[in-house]
Amino acid sequence: MTTATHIHRTIEAVWRIESARLIAGLARMVRDVGLAEELAQDALVTALERWPESGVPDNPGAWLMTAAKHRAIDQLRRKKLIERKHEALAYEAEGEAEDGKSELETMLDDDIGDDLLRLIFTACHPVLSAEARAALTLRLLGGLATDEIARAFLVPEPTISQRIVRAKRTLSEKQIPFEVPRGEERNERLASVLEVIYLIFNEGYAATSGDDWIRPELCNEAMRLGRVLAGLAPQEPEVFGLLALMEIQASRLHARTTPTGEPILLADQDRSRWDPLLIRRGLAELDRAEKLGGAHGPYALQAAIAACHARARTIETTDWTRIATLYAELAQVLPSPVVELNRAVAVAMASGPAAGLALVDTLANEPLLRNYHLLPSVRGDLLSRLERHAEAREEFERAASLARNTRERHFLQQRAAACDEANRASH
Repeated sequence: MTTATHIHRTIEAVWRIESARLIAGLARMVRDVGLAEELAQDALVTALERWPESGVPDNPGAWLMTAAKHRAIDQLRRKKLIERKHEALAYEAEGEAEDGKSELETMLDDDIGDDLLRLIFTACHPVLSAEARAALTLRLLGGLATDEIARAFLVPEPTISQRIVRAKRTLSEKQIPFEVPRGEERNERLASVLEVIYLIFNEGYAATSGDDWIRPELCNEAMRLGRVLAGLAPQEPEVFGLLALMEIQASRLHARTTPTGEPILLADQDRSRWDPLLIRRGLAELDRAEKLGGAHGPYALQAAIAACHARARTIETTDWTRIATLYAELAQVLPSPVVELNRAVAVAMASGPAAGLALVDTLANEPLLRNYHLLPSVRGDLLSRLERHAEAREEFERAASLARNTRERHFLQQRAAACDEANRASH
C-alpha cells in the first residue's frame, strides 16, 4: 500500500469518527445544519490536499476542527453574519487574533456532548419524513457518504442526495432551532430519534428489498448511534431499552443466514453462533432500563422478549408463555397489528398452532397488513404445522408474491414447494 493510499484511508477513518463532532460544534455557532456540514466538508477537503504532503497530524480531529473554525470565520465575514452576531460572539477580528482564543472558538470547543445531542434531535426532527431523517442521521452522525447510504437502502444515489438536500433545506426554512427540546416536546422528539435509529437497525437486520437479507453494517451503525445517545442521555430508560434490543438481536446475525446468504429461521439457528458478548451487553442495558423505571416502555418490553430467546438454549426450552405475556403488554402500550401477529406466533409456540391460527385469522382484514408478507407467511407456517399443506402452500405463495427481498422471496417459494410435496405425499 502506498503512503498516499494509507493517508487517504486514515483520513476516511478520522472523518467517520470526527465528522459528527465537527458538524455539531459548527451548527451551534452558525445555527444551520446544512452550512455546518459544508464547513466540515471544506475542512476534509483541506486535509485531503495537505496531509499527503505534510503527514497526518498527531491529533487529526483537532486539526480538522481548527480548519473548520477558520472556514467558519471566513464564511461569517463573507456573509456578514459576524455583524449580526457581534454582540453574542463578542468577537473582534484583529484583537482576538493576537489573544489566541476567541469567544467564537470557546463556543465551538465547549459542551461537545450537548452539541451531539442537539444534532441528533435536529436530524431526527418530526418535520422530516422517516426516510429523510434516516438518511440525514446517517450522513451527519454516521459520517456516511451519499453513495454509502444509497447502497445501504438500495435506493438510487440521486434519490438519497435529494432527500438529504431537501431535509437540510426544510430544517433551514422552518427555522428549526438547534437545541434539545424540553418537557413534552422532548419526549415526542426522543421518540422520533429512537424510531429513526431502530429503523436503520431493522433495515440491516431484515432488509426490505434487494439481494441480501441482512446488512450488518447498518446494524452496526444503528448500535453505534444508540451508544452515543445512551452516553448523552444517561437517565432515559427507553434509550437503554432500544440499545438492549438492538444488541441482543444483533447477537444472532451470524446465525441468521447460510454461508450463501439464505435465511435461517430462529428454530433452526445454531445458537452456539450467537454472540455472547452482545448478549451480555444487551442484558446489562436492559437491566439499566428497568432500574431507571422503564421496564414497561415499548423498547424495553421488546428487549425483554429478545432476552427470553437469548437465555434459552433451544427453541423448545424458550419461555413462550412469558413471551406471549410480554407481547400482550406491548400491545397495550404500542397498539399495532404487527405486535398482535407476533403475539399470535408466541401463543402458537406456547399453546399449539391452532390457538395461534385463531389469533392470526382475526387479523385477516387489517388494512395495515393487507400487503404485509409476514401475515400469510405466519399463517402458512401454522397451517403447515397443522398438516393443512394445500392451504399452507397458497399462503406461502402469496407471501412470496408480496416479499420485496430476493432472498426472502426465494425462501418462501421453497416453503411453498415443500408444502406441495407434503400434500402430494399425504394423498
